[in-house]
Amino acid sequence: MKRLIFLFLLIALLIFSAPNPVWAESQPTPEQLQQLDSLAQKAITATNKGDFATAENYWTQIIDIFPDNPAALSNRGNARVSQNKLTEAIADYNQAIELAPTATDPYLNRGTALEGLGKWNEAIADYNTLLAIDSKDAMAYNNRGNAEAGLGEWEKAIADYRTAADLAPNFAFARANYAIALYETGQVDEAIRNWRNIARKYPNFADVRAALTAAYWEEGKQGEAESNWVAAIGLDRRYQDLDWVKNVRRWSPKMVIALEKFQKLQ
Repeated sequence: MKRLIFLFLLIALLIFSAPNPVWAESQPTPEQLQQLDSLAQKAITATNKGDFATAENYWTQIIDIFPDNPAALSNRGNARVSQNKLTEAIADYNQAIELAPTATDPYLNRGTALEGLGKWNEAIADYNTLLAIDSKDAMAYNNRGNAEAGLGEWEKAIADYRTAADLAPNFAFARANYAIALYETGQVDEAIRNWRNIARKYPNFADVRAALTAAYWEEGKQGEAESNWVAAIGLDRRYQDLDWVKNVRRWSPKMVIALEKFQKLQ
């Protein structure tokens, strides 16, 4: 998971308030600020439409005007990650971190890109740096849990997912990840209990519906499994693609196997 940075809307404030104002020698004019805001809004609109190539283009236009804008660099990195241009994205995050070493979002976003390359330990290092800056960043704990899961360190992942969910009670994905890690370590009843609680609060959460499908099928509860499956694929058909579930959503091995059994025997 990555975050879109909205600092571009506060460029003028950052110039004068940053401890090390990297843009102080080249302050934007009111006309440039208006132009930057317009381009940023277009980039956000393109992102919301899933048109990441267009979003990247708009961020590049902002960077062409102010090449030392770490927010724009980090956001362009996000657009590149969404196109699986991970190496280029990391280059953007590197530059953003060099310009704003105490900003947390570039570390989070670079960690996400590193995860995409399977560089779990490097991703964890970024999340550790972020948490040294802000020890209550729920997304950093969740993402560190993801990287730990990538290493097969499920107990560490459980602890981080739980912390993320405790820090941000409405962070449903952290709680869902927590349940997946519980399932992987054999804590099936507790995992199902968590998924059911999430489903009651967020009935349209496709990931949880698909997870309940897999877990209920393994428990021999065919009716519950099939009803949750109807809900899951009605919300998000990607759960029919086991490769996506395994390599993009990155469910745990036991969860992928359970869902595969359901799909084969349905």
